[in-house]
Amino acid sequence: QVQLVESGGGSVQAGGSLRLSCVASGNMYNMYCMGWFREAPGKKREGVAAIDNDGRTVYADSVKGRFTISQDSAKNTVYLQMNNLKPEDSAKYYCAHGYSDYDCRPASNAMDYWGKGTLVTISS
Repeated sequence: QVQLVESGGGSVQAGGSLRLSCVASGNMYNMYCMGWFREAPGKKREGVAAIDNDGRTVYADSVKGRFTISQDSAKNTVYLQMNNLKPEDSAKYYCAHGYSDYDCRPASNAMDYWGKGTLVTISS
């Protein structure tokens, strides 16, 4: 079992920034894929970014150049730095963990555990 707790959500104006954090605990192994996903009301869950144990990253086209995923392995924490936020970025953001680093990408079927999410609201 892996437990994930997200934090850092909030309300900002368009053009602003937020940094989300996800602290992982439990049965952690050396090989993993961590991802950020978001789900807006009435929309399907969307993969935003992923990072594996070697630091390789993958981003959705909609956030490339604006969002950065990173990790602090010593703290078992993954971050999502979000810059130049847009109203369409408003959603509940979820952190997820997968036990395999093979083809690590922000896809739901690559993940085994999910956090409860943190809400991000961007006003125009």
